Amino acid sequence: MALDELATALYLEHLTDHDLTFLCGPLHQDLHVGNLRGLVRSRRGGMEGFLADPAIFEALFGAGPTREVLRVSPLLVFAVAVRRATRELSSTRYVPEWRGPGVRALALDVARLREFASSPLRRFFMAELLASYARTASGSVLVATRRGLRRRRFSELDPVQLAGLLEVVEKAERPGVLRRLGDLALFLTGVFPDYVARQGFGPVDRGRLLRLAAAGPSAAGPSAAGPSAAGPNAAWPEDAVSTGRVTNDDAVALLARLGRRWYQLAYRLLPTPAPVDVAVIGEMPDRFDDARRVLNLVAERFLFPQRDRWFGLPPA
Repeated sequence: MALDELATALYLEHLTDHDLTFLCGPLHQDLHVGNLRGLVRSRRGGMEGFLADPAIFEALFGAGPTREVLRVSPLLVFAVAVRRATRELSSTRYVPEWRGPGVRALALDVARLREFASSPLRRFFMAELLASYARTASGSVLVATRRGLRRRRFSELDPVQLAGLLEVVEKAERPGVLRRLGDLALFLTGVFPDYVARQGFGPVDRGRLLRLAAAGPSAAGPSAAGPSAAGPNAAWPEDAVSTGRVTNDDAVALLARLGRRWYQLAYRLLPTPAPVDVAVIGEMPDRFDDARRVLNLVAERFLFPQRDRWFGLPPA
């Protein structure tokens, strides 16, 4: 199956009936949803043809208030934004690069970002990730302690609380927690880097995150393989873990490093061979910064004017 066809199939699994009616236009609004899906598949490029349509972008992101952006699903809105950012990457020589809270510089190495965003499966991955944080979850789990069962709270927007689940969930659930931790690191560093830098991590939280990541197989279950010898997947040095020398000023770099590690462990725990659409997770240890920088561009160009509508700020 061609990548465009595979991406179209993935979108059609998630888009709502209203999304399809909106995409196909008023002339087809009376068609059965099955026929609308057929129209999407039959268009040249499938879903990519719709996402790249300037009229679709204008209807969702044009000047002035628009009803459509309130009615369609977050996935469709973010997919159109990611596709538009990809188009802009194809014609620009530089992109803004995050350098600190409120600080942006121009980066000229656009070719690598352009290549990363050229894949429809990577674009779907980024759109789906953004959509997954439009409605975040929090709750509690029962934990066995020496004093009996206790409830431990967690929030999908708190890396420390979410990482704590690795110590209490069943082995079968660990890949999902690790994947979600990687997603959270990518989301926060891609969409809210200023918040991450200002919030930082205290010494206790920082040390706990590093120890859980360094533990690798013991934190993620005995079936996880050890880290590779070089590159972004290299073993975590004990001095960095024991001293916790990463300061609050480096919180974005720390979270990005953790994100690469979490994606690495999650992918290693998946059954093999992994489905083609999951292969993007396996790329993240090496391509995390590319995905983060593309999300920076998407957020600053298209999402920040309505950021509170979609995400709000992570809890302090």
